[in-house]
Amino acid sequence: MIIRSMEKKDVPEVSIIEKENFKNPWSEKAFLDTFLNKNIIYLVACEKERIIGMCGVHHILGEGEITNVAVKNSYKRQHVGEQMMTALMEKGRIMGIDEFTLEVRVGNKAAISLYEKLGFITEGIRKNFYENPIEDALIMWKR
Repeated sequence: MIIRSMEKKDVPEVSIIEKENFKNPWSEKAFLDTFLNKNIIYLVACEKERIIGMCGVHHILGEGEITNVAVKNSYKRQHVGEQMMTALMEKGRIMGIDEFTLEVRVGNKAAISLYEKLGFITEGIRKNFYENPIEDALIMWKR
């Protein structure tokens, strides 16, 4: 598996993974717009030149807001997410990010377990943050 920066040509495959994982997925345009912002990093995980996962971080004044962590369904539970997140945080630190935050559905036990393994701690709850279905979000930080 190779983890590399996302390129514009990756957006159609990334969008498919986004749709597999989220009920309110980002559009291809939303992903394309990230290329206009120097404070956003998106990585993709590839196997045999096929994209199997992606994740991103938005750098805001020394903090990194992690977004869109997703792995192709057929590659889940194979440590793809962990490797992508580790690489993303390493790149973020090089950019000057000292702390990372993210939101995760309270019912997404697999993701919560991964984030805790990576050193994230739950510091709050956003009530009814997610739609379709409505669900609270845990606010997690790695400081």
